[in-house]
Amino acid sequence: MSIQLYNTLSRKKEKLIPLEPGRIKMYVCGPTVYSYIHIGNARPVIFFDVVRRYLKYRGYDVTYIQNFTDIDDKLIKASEEMGEPAPVIAEKFIKAYESDAKALGITPADVHPRVTEHMDEIIQFILKLIEKGVAYMADGDVYFDTTKFSEYGKLSHQNVEELQAGSRIEVNESKRSPLDFALWKKAKPGEICWESPWGKGRPGWHIECSAMSMKYLGETFDIHAGGYDLTFPHHENEIAQTESLTGKMMAKYWLHNGYININNEKMSKSLGNVIRVVDLLKQFEGEVIRFFMLSTHYRNPIQFSYDSLQQAKNGLERIKTGVSNLKHRIATAVNDPLENEMKEKIDEFRTRFIERMDDDFNTSDAIAILFDMVKESNIYLRQEQVHKETIQSYLHLFDELGEVLGFQWMKEESLLDRDIEKWIQERNEARKEKDYARADEIRDMLLAKGIVLEDTPHGVRWKRK
Repeated sequence: MSIQLYNTLSRKKEKLIPLEPGRIKMYVCGPTVYSYIHIGNARPVIFFDVVRRYLKYRGYDVTYIQNFTDIDDKLIKASEEMGEPAPVIAEKFIKAYESDAKALGITPADVHPRVTEHMDEIIQFILKLIEKGVAYMADGDVYFDTTKFSEYGKLSHQNVEELQAGSRIEVNESKRSPLDFALWKKAKPGEICWESPWGKGRPGWHIECSAMSMKYLGETFDIHAGGYDLTFPHHENEIAQTESLTGKMMAKYWLHNGYININNEKMSKSLGNVIRVVDLLKQFEGEVIRFFMLSTHYRNPIQFSYDSLQQAKNGLERIKTGVSNLKHRIATAVNDPLENEMKEKIDEFRTRFIERMDDDFNTSDAIAILFDMVKESNIYLRQEQVHKETIQSYLHLFDELGEVLGFQWMKEESLLDRDIEKWIQERNEARKEKDYARADEIRDMLLAKGIVLEDTPHGVRWKRK
């Protein structure tokens, strides 16, 4: 079996063949941190987290990069409106994003690069584009000349005339062509800015991802991903500037998830129908939101409603109840070996799950297989005599597939106070023995369980998060 994924670049499913055997390099466009993320932002964060998990499950070594856009027009506008410096606002909403992402079960990226920490790479990138004659300076700004890239439009599958006619293009008399886009913007009075060979300013939107993906993943990498709305102009412009510089393909596969619709309209700020994750988390657990998002194939639009979320909650509870039933019955199960018939049935569930996920990461069908497992395991538990090894095999598979999709069916019980004190004592002993690696391991383990340690002159204090 091999993974097939839909490539926006070719508009067809293709077999996943990594550039390096056994290794996948993946870049996912992250949020612009000028406000709280909304459910439209959450969809790619959740789905591509599953893609990463599944690729690891299938044995690949995955390098996963997701950026933070921590300076752009939106941040500058937010800075003016809030009366706070842009870096302060960015830091506030990065922390808010991290909190939301944790609630949604997202594993942090290997690197979360920020634009403001990569100005040298961005400036050097622009200088090389100017040297190659594909970018030009105009009154303190720098633009990419789209007429110099003959394949412009290949990702969105439109020619230049169609793009000019059908897209909202920033009007600027300094540009040679309406489709040319800013690589560097001259600073306006009072704006946050950086020194550059063209004067004080800041990067345009698209250049950041090209510079940062190249730094962390190289000139060509396997998967570039994001929401469908990024296809044009963002990803189209990334391709143009990167491939003009390197002469190589930027990314082999381009993956894009569909929109979220509310009352059959695309969610957008202009329509005033934006739903923030931080607000939704007050009504539903993060795992319910995650389950809802994954219950629709990623390339299809999602029709959002609170009724649909309630249905997702009910579906999630059904799986959890199935797992709970298995755990409850194991105490009275006999110790006979796993029955061959049940082993074949359980193995078949795993095979079917892999087949569906191999087919363009079909999480909707994968979840349907979990429901089939619940149904079959419940039928098995109705027998007067059940086998412990069979139940354990079911439980192991639920955990295995749950890990791929990002769910824990049964949450660990909270540590008792006396257990925490024992761990703290062991940590103290490790520090006395100068075994700092073990001491750090214990601290990190407790933190993962929601216990924060604070070293004070009077000993260790702890609290629950």
